[in-house]
Amino acid sequence: MSSAEMEIIEYRQYCPPGVQRVIASGTSAWIDRSRLELEYEILCKVGKHPRIIGLKRLSTDGLYLERAPNGTLHNFILSNHPTISLQQRLAWCREATEAVVHIHSKRVIHCDIQPTNLLLDETLHLKLSDFQGNYLSETGEVILEGGSAEPCRFFCPRDDPFHADVKTDLFALGCTVYFIMMGYCVFPDIVDGEEGWHDRVRSRFENAEFPRDSHACSAVTAKCWELKYISAIEVLRDIEEVEKKI
Repeated sequence: MSSAEMEIIEYRQYCPPGVQRVIASGTSAWIDRSRLELEYEILCKVGKHPRIIGLKRLSTDGLYLERAPNGTLHNFILSNHPTISLQQRLAWCREATEAVVHIHSKRVIHCDIQPTNLLLDETLHLKLSDFQGNYLSETGEVILEGGSAEPCRFFCPRDDPFHADVKTDLFALGCTVYFIMMGYCVFPDIVDGEEGWHDRVRSRFENAEFPRDSHACSAVTAKCWELKYISAIEVLRDIEEVEKKI
């Protein structure tokens, strides 16, 4: 194709048979068949677990997953923030961490842990979803690469923005725990969409200017952001200790 030519790609909304409308959409990219097949492969590696969205099947129409009737944790907290008990918040922090413990035990790095990817079932238990991350070999090499990455308020500063590992997942988990406890994302004084907002968030993280809000899991979030945890199991133990004291 010469420099004078232009390729035009037209996207049209597709609804599989029986689907009447789209109830949610991604925030960053179109998901084609190859991405669905990769998510299917990673979910097969992860296997069944109470904290992981259930895999039904992959068909010519798409990827069928367990239904989570109460939607995303993000939207639920924003809609019900004042009425949510401390015990419920801590339970969600624990359940989110249980999900991360499990996927890491299967050598899967999620690469996009955030409240919009945590879904709520009919009894308000958490299910981790959106498996577009990485599956690693026993030696740590990437076997399956989904290309996913956290948004800036959950993104661990690193030299290579495409690198992901246990600690980058735990950094994002810390930001997620903060949201669960506080009812809003880190740095609420920086408004999404205002000029330079992305750079301001990134700068604070890079300079270790982490939130200092007081909440029951303050010590946990601080250790996640300071990369002091070696594994998600350590995070889980600390959250369980907090639960015991409440």
